[in-house]
Amino acid sequence: MQSRWVILTVLASVLGCGRGKPPPPDAPPDADVRRLLGASLDAPVRPPGPAVAAPDIRQRPAPPPQGHLDYLPLCGPCHGPEGRGYAADHAPSLVNPTFLESASNDFLRRAIASGRPGTSMGAYGKMYGGPLDDAAIDRLVTFLRRLGPPARPLKAPAIGDPGRGEAIYRRVCQACHGDARTRGEAVHLANSQFLRQASDAFIHHAIVNGRPGTKMLAFSGTLSGAAIADVVAFVRAFEKSQVGIDLLPPPTGHEPLVQNPRGRDPVFTVREGRFVGVDEVERALAARRRLIVIDARPPSDWMRVHVKGAVSIPYHDLGRLQEVPDDVWVVAYCACPHHLSGEVVDALIQRGHARALILDEGINEWHRRGFPVVAARGVTPPVQEPPPVLPPSSPSPSPAAAAAAAAPAK
Repeated sequence: MQSRWVILTVLASVLGCGRGKPPPPDAPPDADVRRLLGASLDAPVRPPGPAVAAPDIRQRPAPPPQGHLDYLPLCGPCHGPEGRGYAADHAPSLVNPTFLESASNDFLRRAIASGRPGTSMGAYGKMYGGPLDDAAIDRLVTFLRRLGPPARPLKAPAIGDPGRGEAIYRRVCQACHGDARTRGEAVHLANSQFLRQASDAFIHHAIVNGRPGTKMLAFSGTLSGAAIADVVAFVRAFEKSQVGIDLLPPPTGHEPLVQNPRGRDPVFTVREGRFVGVDEVERALAARRRLIVIDARPPSDWMRVHVKGAVSIPYHDLGRLQEVPDDVWVVAYCACPHHLSGEVVDALIQRGHARALILDEGINEWHRRGFPVVAARGVTPPVQEPPPVLPPSSPSPSPAAAAAAAAPAK
């Protein structure tokens, strides 16, 4: 009887049985996703009835794929711990079925490696200055594949007319997807890397089938096949305005931390004990006040453009925080504009640093306003963005840290 129970337990853990009713088809089962993320690996498996000896390790669920070790710290902050998206900066779902069935492994690899310039989606491939080598990216792709359907062949659209497609796009797409000058809440279709990675068939599939569970409707019932082909042609036309980028040299890890080390401390007006505006930081630097500015994005983003004098201390590699002196004001920024920089500030506060703040509007607004930056050739100020969405679980500063940050600096 005991051996029969063990066999049933192993089968249940492998097949995902006994987990209740499945959720709607537009999302993977929560319990299965948590299992893949390793959330329940420490829970012992015990049969019903009286207490028995500790079960053999073979009765535990199989360990999650290695990719989850990279996903949680690198992708989870914006795409959510279960890949459902919208945790920060309108990051889309990575487990939506119509996305995964249309995204080839090559599409996923290139998106992870090169990111989405001008957004909070940094380039994570080592070739661009990010933290992941090819093997790590492959593990991450394998992990994402286990969260939804496999990729399938896509039907290529007919050749459309971008002129006709423009009118349709302006009417039904632009409010969410933006254009070459403005970013909407949905995926920015004019983004240079998106256009390099997304085929016409991928864009066509998204328009026809939508993204179930989101604002992205399936337009197969409201637009003709010819109209959809015209929209695809117009989206592809965004690519004509793209220029090449020559990245800056990567950060050495030895750049000076403190700007104007002999200057006076800045005087900031702090919002909610946590945020300081770009105008105030720009004035402090122009007045040569003593300050540390931290770029919390992946180094690949720092290599595109960064605040003049900022040091690269990415949210996923905080080693240099131990070098930060406690008596100097620190301002961290990202493109979210609060989420990743908030992780750096929280880490400083946990180390006892009471003078750590978040650049309220982030690097993109700093760049748009023409404040001092170091930029690679070809990098231009980013397009306008929609209002940021803060995750509901965004941590609040400790009372001591909030009080210290709100106090006027001397």
